[in-house]
Amino acid sequence: MTTNIHQFKGTDDYIITDDLMMTVNIAIKMNKPLLIKGEPGTGKTALAEAVAKALGKELIVWSIKSTTKAQDGLYQYDVVRRLYDSELGNEGAWDINRYIRLGKLGEAFVSDEQCVLLIDEIDKADLEFPNDLLWELDRMEFYIPETDETIKAKHAPIVVITSNAEKELPDAFLRRCAFHFIDFPDKELMRNIMLAHYPNIEHELVEQALDAFFYVRDFFELKKKPSTSELLDWISALRLSGLPVDHLRQDLPLLSFLIKKDEDLEIVKQGAGGLR
Repeated sequence: MTTNIHQFKGTDDYIITDDLMMTVNIAIKMNKPLLIKGEPGTGKTALAEAVAKALGKELIVWSIKSTTKAQDGLYQYDVVRRLYDSELGNEGAWDINRYIRLGKLGEAFVSDEQCVLLIDEIDKADLEFPNDLLWELDRMEFYIPETDETIKAKHAPIVVITSNAEKELPDAFLRRCAFHFIDFPDKELMRNIMLAHYPNIEHELVEQALDAFFYVRDFFELKKKPSTSELLDWISALRLSGLPVDHLRQDLPLLSFLIKKDEDLEIVKQGAGGLR
């Protein structure tokens, strides 16, 4: 198994703090899974994409759902299809390997080059899910009893795990991970993020949008506060609309690009005196 010797320093469109940059690079050198927490929209998923892009590696994404089991990421044995082929006398039904399909973790293990594996939103699964992956992530291997085969990682993947902190993760799992909590960007960092995505953006729009955005986030009690991604969408909508931007905090045009819950929209409309 190989260890990546390159340094991740962010990308042109992913602005990274020094603390997060150091954590990422240390996790890579230690071959430890990197657990990233933070509120939605703070760039957790985009971090894995940026690492893959910056280091020139394939990105394999395992998107976790409430029904996802650890086994899904290893392999699946299609016993029903094999039985069906056997009953019909189809050629090759004797070969179990034809009915084994590797999951995302399995794909990362057999990759001929080191890749980045994103396990996205791990806290959506049940509480046993993280513990069920401990052996595989520790040893970088798993066993397939149907074929009496052990799948070992050719190159230890760079594993990035994201969590929205919707539920607590087991202590045993946390001990095996490098960890970083992405704080919500302050105004200066958010300004840099905006400029990275829109290099030619007008100065007035930057300042007006920042002022309005943090006003909405900080002043109102919302169920879902607008995130970085929603700010970027709002800016794109404002630029396409051609609307004046000299009083964004007062006017709050195209607010539905920034706020996605009906009750939150009503709160802001009432508090800001309604949309103009």
